[in-house]
Amino acid sequence: QVQLVESGGGLVQAGGSLRLSCVASGRAFNNYAMGWFRQAPGKEREFVTTINGSGDMTRYADSVKGRFTISRDNAKNTVYLQMNSLKPEDTAVYSCAASSAPFLRTTNGGNYQYWGQGTQVTVSS
Repeated sequence: QVQLVESGGGLVQAGGSLRLSCVASGRAFNNYAMGWFRQAPGKEREFVTTINGSGDMTRYADSVKGRFTISRDNAKNTVYLQMNSLKPEDTAVYSCAASSAPFLRTTNGGNYQYWGQGTQVTVSS
């Protein structure tokens, strides 16, 4: 069993930055790929980014490529999402998730077994 707790959300002006953190409890954190997903009001959940267990492979949605960076610290059981050059369209609830699926499948939220409760990110124009 893995429990995930996100933090770091908030209100920021367009062009600003935020850093989200997700702390995992449980064993073998480095056995899981970790992903960030987001859901805006009235929209479906969408993939943002994922990182493999060792932290040497990442993938990003085109909408955030070049602006967001995912990283992890396996010694701290933590995954981070650094968000720069934020836009109003980035406003959403951001959730982290853990997956034991092959890394190439971790852009699909259906392949994640554990989810955090989410943290709100609001970008004002």
